[in-house]
Amino acid sequence: MVHITEDMVRRRAEHNECQISSLEEVSLHQQDIERIEHIGRWCRELRILYLQNNLIPRIENLGRLKKLEYLNLALNNIEVIENLEGCESLQKLDLTVNFVGRLSSVDSLRTNLHLTELYLVGNPCAEFEGYRQYVVASLPQLQLLDGTEITRSERIRASQGLEEARRKVWEQEREYLKRRAREKEEAQREREGNKERKPGCDGRCYTDINNPASESEEDQENQEVRSPELDEEQREREFWHTPCSYTPESRLEAHRHLEEQRRAREKLDFSLTEDEENNMVVLDLAVYRHMDTSLIDVDVQPSYARVCVKGKIFQIVLPAEVRPDSSTAQRSQTTGHLVLSMPRAEGEIKATKTVTRPASKSRRSSSSEEKTRNNPVPQRLEVDPTAHTAVDLANIVPKHQSAKHSPLEATTTAPPTSGWSEGFVDDPDVPPLM
Repeated sequence: MVHITEDMVRRRAEHNECQISSLEEVSLHQQDIERIEHIGRWCRELRILYLQNNLIPRIENLGRLKKLEYLNLALNNIEVIENLEGCESLQKLDLTVNFVGRLSSVDSLRTNLHLTELYLVGNPCAEFEGYRQYVVASLPQLQLLDGTEITRSERIRASQGLEEARRKVWEQEREYLKRRAREKEEAQREREGNKERKPGCDGRCYTDINNPASESEEDQENQEVRSPELDEEQREREFWHTPCSYTPESRLEAHRHLEEQRRAREKLDFSLTEDEENNMVVLDLAVYRHMDTSLIDVDVQPSYARVCVKGKIFQIVLPAEVRPDSSTAQRSQTTGHLVLSMPRAEGEIKATKTVTRPASKSRRSSSSEEKTRNNPVPQRLEVDPTAHTAVDLANIVPKHQSAKHSPLEATTTAPPTSGWSEGFVDDPDVPPLM
């Protein structure tokens, strides 16, 4: 069900700088609207309102439009003329091709003193005997009825025979209302799936009366192997060729059937396969055969593929990682399908092992350094006690000499037995030892 929204009205107010409070004219035709709402509160200054070719079943919520002069409700599902007393400035009312069968409801327009044009052609009430005479006599302010001017002599004759025309109209109206009640009951049963069908002598439904009493086995086999496409075509043919009365219910059903078809066409069939032989993923998208390729936009990513068809997005997650730079998109010359060929990626990038060569010492050291650097576990250094390159300060004093004295005793070194005083020079600047 389509509702009248503020955004819908504002988009149609471009000539008024998208301001709806001061809007004087708005066109909401062919929007599949099923109810009149909000306009009386949003657009108080409205003078012209177009609502033709919708699915509106009732005139309502227009009483606040005091300045409304022209109301177009042609090609809707309206059955009664009502709720227009508040439209004080109404001059023209168009109800062409609706379902107004209660002709006496035109009496509600007597308070619309400025109403000069009324269109009821295509309604059931227009087939009533005495229709024009009744309307002309009931609405003395009218000047045009169904596009034909009302002359003074016609108005006088209509006024003189009003009682007889009213009696005939009421009788036909009662018969029409009874018929409408039966049609509503049948439509309700059909919607619930419990519509009774008249069976033939062989137990078949009435739709099979013209068929032979018995079918051959070959015909039964042909029906079993019939493709779904043929079944769909058969159902479509039966829907449009089955006779039915023209009622608001049948019109609404036809509209919903067309809407379902439109939505079904918007859904694109596709198939996603993995070509193991060529190591690629193939997406077959059933776009329309005669669609221009410029209306298709393709975007392939490593994990998904996106196709934009006439502004509508189709997106699918791929079963494996692919290479977008090597993918291709082609249109089939026979079916028009879009075929995406996406080569699979070789896999994740892994670090290559370093090959050590014993002939080169520098290569061995660099390889060990790389392993140490790439290893997340902390490494500890090991020192070879035999490979000292610096002076060992801890062993300056021999351990066997330091063990003979206590820590507080001074040690003296015995002078050599011979040659100690040879070459000795006493320096006067050096103080003597105490």
